[in-house]
Formats: sequence, structure tokens, C-alpha cells
Amino acid sequence: MHPPVSALPKAAASMLPTRALYMEVAERLREKIFNRALEPGSWIDEQRLAAEWGISRTPLREALKVLAVEGLVTMKLRRGAYVTEMSAQDVSQVYHLLAVLESDAAAEVAAHASDDHIAELRTLHDKLEKQVKQRESFFVTNERFHMRLLEIAGNRWRTQIIADLRKVMKLNRHHSLFKAGRLAESLAEHRAVMQALEARDAAKAQRLMRAHFENGLAAAGG
Repeated sequence: MHPPVSALPKAAASMLPTRALYMEVAERLREKIFNRALEPGSWIDEQRLAAEWGISRTPLREALKVLAVEGLVTMKLRRGAYVTEMSAQDVSQVYHLLAVLESDAAAEVAAHASDDHIAELRTLHDKLEKQVKQRESFFVTNERFHMRLLEIAGNRWRTQIIADLRKVMKLNRHHSLFKAGRLAESLAEHRAVMQALEARDAAKAQRLMRAHFENGLAAAGG
């Protein structure tokens, strides 16, 4: 059992708010990056943000280190922090890894998941079917479907790697789902994957999930 904060040495207790603060700052920065308030390639003005949020630059710099590990921020010597830009090669490499890792997970789910877990994925898929004309809602449910499939597959290391890769993919200026008609195509691919999962056809689920990412890369111009 952990001692209460009041029982910790003063030096240790004083560290806790700082740790909580830099994680909160990291989340704020992610939001700014994902909603394009900070564009890929743009310089992050630490002094302005610290003043805007009423904080010192220490938690801001710690937050930038967290985002640098995630790949969202690039630190340049004597130039500061920049929002990472995705090259065509970056996009291709990330899609390749997602295709390999998520197709592997789809095969495992088809072969080993409980009926309740398959039903849960069906519920998420049915929600996607209703959101094909609501792009932002479709994005959210689509990511939830993929992440839930990974959770069901049960390899936490794979799930963590993919979660980080998916964060980086949000930097892509040419996201595949932005292309006209891609939402409907993606939904049709999801439908086929879902049917393979329900049929417990591991090989087909793996092949279809891999094709889903390959088609996504083609739509993104990769």
C-alpha cells in the first residue's frame, strides 16, 4: 500500500504536481497537433505557450520529450522543437507496419476470440455502417474498432506499438479517409473483415486486414 502524499518526504511530495502537470501539458500539445492548431513542420514556440498556459518552461519541455518519444515532435539541435512532418516514405513504412501487425491480430481474433468479443466487434462495425456520411464520427469509431480488436487479441506490446503508430499517422496531411469515396471503400473492407472474423476464418481475416491497409496507403498516395 502506498503512503499518503502527506507521509512522503517534502522533496518527493513536491515532485508530484510537476509530474502531473507535464502529462497534462503533453495531452494539450497532442490536441493542438491533432486538430492542426500546430501544423506538421511548424516550430513550437515554447515561450509563447508557457505564457499562454501560465506555466514555466520546465513542464513544457518535459512534455515535448514525451511527444518526441511518440514521434509527434522532432527536436532539432539549437533550433528547438518542431511538429514532425510525414514524408511519403514515412507514411509507407507506417502503413506497412500497421498492415503486418493488425493483420496478425485479426487472424488471432478470428481463431481464438470468444463469441462475446466477436459480438462486441460486430456492434462497433454496425456503428460504422451508420456513420459513413459522418466523417469525424467515422474516424473515432474506426479507431475504436481497430484498438478493440487489438485488445481482444491480447498482445500488449503490439497494442502499444500500434497506438503510437496511429498517433503518428494523424500527422499525415493526406490521410486516406480524406479522399473522396474512401470512406465507403473502407467500410466495405471492414465489412469483409468482420464477416471473416464471424466465420472464424483466420487466414481470410488476416489477408483482408492486410489488404485494407494496402488500399489505405494507395488512397493516401503512397
